[in-house]
Amino acid sequence: MKRVGAKNTPVFRIVVADGRSPRDGKFIEEIGTYQPLKKDNNVTLDLERVTYWVGKGAQPSDTVASFIKRLSKAATATA
Repeated sequence: MKRVGAKNTPVFRIVVADGRSPRDGKFIEEIGTYQPLKKDNNVTLDLERVTYWVGKGAQPSDTVASFIKRLSKAATATA
């Protein structure tokens, strides 16, 4: 997750990055956003790209893994 946004109003971009790059440094692809101060519907994620990158061997952080789990559950419930 890459932090953007102003002081005291954080917004995070969920990105695919090399493990050696810094938190706010170079990344490969942006696949979603997270707005922690927003109460409802605060995560957007491209699940198609997530499955692609996880299939290629990417390892999501614990926080991003919980977002993936929650959004994939919601996607299957609506389908």
